[in-house]
Amino acid sequence: MFFSDEYFMNAALQLAEQAAEAGEIPVGAVVVSNNRIIGKGYNQTERLQDVTAHAEILAISAASNYLHAKYLTDCTLYVTLEPCMMCAGALFWAQISRLVIGANDEKRGYARIQPSLLHPKTRLVTGILADESTALLTQFFRERRG
Repeated sequence: MFFSDEYFMNAALQLAEQAAEAGEIPVGAVVVSNNRIIGKGYNQTERLQDVTAHAEILAISAASNYLHAKYLTDCTLYVTLEPCMMCAGALFWAQISRLVIGANDEKRGYARIQPSLLHPKTRLVTGILADESTALLTQFFRERRG
């Protein structure tokens, strides 16, 4: 369906595939406002030699630049993997309206920390294309670990 959560998560998955092809952990993210992608990113920590170059951070920066604003109060972030604590903090400060997550991150995801690191007004949706996101991550790590 056009402009559904699945539609935009598919865009994030395509970015995650680009990350995998570049040898990066396959996570992709898009920021959407008024059914339009205004920011996107995929993990680039290896290429940029920057531990903060996570998909979410790059997408937030691109969206903020597009809007000429630091707050993303009317935006949704779609990300293929549950954000880490750093990215959840950035989402808090950006005051993102809505967060849509593909796969959970049982080891490093922000949800392991209580109280929640997300802004209190952020609406959360989980499990959108979770199987596809998980499969991409599993294949990536299987290939690297032999």
